[in-house]
Amino acid sequence: MLRGSSARALPRIRAVARCQCRYQSNKSSFGIALATASRLVTPKWLLNNPVSLVSTEMNTLAKNIMGLIGSGHPALNRVTSYYFEAEGKKVRPMLVLLLSRALSSIPIEQRNNIKIDFTDFETVPSGKDAIQRILAAKPVDNFSPLQIIHGIQSMNPLTREASPIPEKQFDLERGILPKQRRLAEIVEMIHTASLLHDDVIDHADTRRGRPSGNVAFTNKMAVLAGDFLLGRATVSISRLQNPEVVELMSSSIANLVEGEFMQLHNVATDSGNNDLLTEDTKPAGKLDLRTHDYKVPVIEPSKIIDQLDFSKLTKDQQETIINNAFRYYLHKSYLKTASLISKSCRATTILSGAQPEVIESCYNFGKNLGLSFQLVDDMLDFTVSAKELGKPAGADLKLGISTAPVLYAWMDDPSLGPLIQRHFCEPGDIQQVLKSVKLHKGVEKTKQLAETYRDMALQCLRESLPESDSRSALEFLTNSILTRKK
Repeated sequence: MLRGSSARALPRIRAVARCQCRYQSNKSSFGIALATASRLVTPKWLLNNPVSLVSTEMNTLAKNIMGLIGSGHPALNRVTSYYFEAEGKKVRPMLVLLLSRALSSIPIEQRNNIKIDFTDFETVPSGKDAIQRILAAKPVDNFSPLQIIHGIQSMNPLTREASPIPEKQFDLERGILPKQRRLAEIVEMIHTASLLHDDVIDHADTRRGRPSGNVAFTNKMAVLAGDFLLGRATVSISRLQNPEVVELMSSSIANLVEGEFMQLHNVATDSGNNDLLTEDTKPAGKLDLRTHDYKVPVIEPSKIIDQLDFSKLTKDQQETIINNAFRYYLHKSYLKTASLISKSCRATTILSGAQPEVIESCYNFGKNLGLSFQLVDDMLDFTVSAKELGKPAGADLKLGISTAPVLYAWMDDPSLGPLIQRHFCEPGDIQQVLKSVKLHKGVEKTKQLAETYRDMALQCLRESLPESDSRSALEFLTNSILTRKK
């Protein structure tokens, strides 16, 4: 239940959304929410084309990113900028910017939890003005001498300052700090790098309604461009001068890789995925490699699981395997999607100087929102055409990947177990899965789970942030995730 200024703000946001309907009658409410939210984080002079509000907002972001990633090699510039040229959802940077505005509503006296490297200051600042000075500090230009960074000859603008943000007064009035604006750019760089890599791994043909990077430029160039983006993103992260933010954003990059490996493994019932290993690549066992504490518990492969004769398993054994597979799937979804969103929300909050409880709530907001977003994404793979989606539909099943709709169907249809284990590789497997998902309402159950995570995300917002237009926009955007079509 919304009260006070938040309740008054929602009608204003909805009014803007209704205006957008005149231009976007064929858009989902998710697209309208994005367009509406962009007005809160974009200078007015940039909003001169109502049809392309989101792409116009991204134009500022993209120009700054080009200043961060420009290379001395024209072909590399072409590949790295390829996905930035296409109109995308840009949800991640939008969340960072909206959350930045919402956090600015917290009084400065309650935002004194600043963790920063004070080596830039001759003396450690103190007092209210000093806090504001620290919060409003820009990312540094460079730490190392330019000749060291550039190498043999200065043929790339690695240390060149990004294009100035238009109307800096606009950001100042809305409470978006320079480092938060830079964080939004970094998040989009990391996400775009992951898209370049994912399209190679998944053999994708299209992305955002046009040929994917691997098709347009070859696999090798797409992978190298993704690596280059991650390298430049890492440089930009370090220049935020906040050790915790550096750790968070760097670990989110590692999480993307871990999530991809979990997806290769598919589900927890796979027997270690040894088919991917040759004698040369199997570990020698000489090193005791520790696993992270957040690793999802998985059932150790046993003879009965390896045989996967589900007809011989008891009901409890089948239920244990399926539940474990679902936990594995949710953790994979966190690593692949929710990690970058949740850690960027946490980093945004840290840069605002907010107190630990606010930081934790904003992190949980991002985590729940990210999981809801991924669940909807997996649901759309079953319900939306390739043309609407902007990328191949039904791709997960073709790649042998089991997502929530399939796992929900498996709970009611044990015969799917062997099909899942063999990654739907035999004739008729995919048709049987589609029939079972429809019969056992796998898509509907997935939507219900996405709604649960959405509701938890909304609760986190309302617990941690004061009422404001920006918080209302975040709520509107969160609510609309379940209506998106791509």
